[in-house]
Amino acid sequence: MKPGFNADSYGIIGLGRFGTSLALELAKAGKEVVVLEIETEKLDAIKDQISNIYPVKSITRDVLRESGISHCGTVIVCIGKDVESNILVTMGVLELGVPRVIAKATSIDHGKVLERIGAEAVFPEIEMGTRLAHSLTSTGTLNFLELCEDFSIANINLASKFTEQTIADLNLRKKYHLNIIVVIRDEKAISEVTPDMVLKSGDVAVVGGSNEAIKVFEKANEA
Repeated sequence: MKPGFNADSYGIIGLGRFGTSLALELAKAGKEVVVLEIETEKLDAIKDQISNIYPVKSITRDVLRESGISHCGTVIVCIGKDVESNILVTMGVLELGVPRVIAKATSIDHGKVLERIGAEAVFPEIEMGTRLAHSLTSTGTLNFLELCEDFSIANINLASKFTEQTIADLNLRKKYHLNIIVVIRDEKAISEVTPDMVLKSGDVAVVGGSNEAIKVFEKANEA
């Protein structure tokens, strides 16, 4: 890690479903999390769980420095709808010398641009983890996005015993300490994961949690 950067500090820019899940899970893992968001109501939803949150009118070089994001070991740019802002903010973070910059991409071409300027691209709405894939072959094959030593996001092909029931009934948060971030069904990503959503045969659950929790659920899924 470069001098002046904190390896256990993570910057999250943008609080959509993806950014919010990352911020909360990293905080649960005991990591220092710094969040920047323009829409204050999104910050209200996490203010009791994360202390370093900053409502901003725009994301400038000065804002990045003053918030402390410029000293984070890893920064994840989660801006999704505005591709231009996504790229410009990513460039700004890279120019500050942050050691690891990951940015949300909305298309393959967008991802190529991000990688060309020096960031790592991740595609949460297309197929979480594939561009940053860590192929693990323990009891099964997992597409793995490891953000730090003890927090990852993974794609898990759900076994039949975990389907034909609602998200609320499955209750992965309580039983396995995991959150379902996205469900991939028929090669399409469903980001609106509600408690009454019924999981179907063939669904792929994109889950976030500690590496150990993912391993435990993987074994239960394969048993």
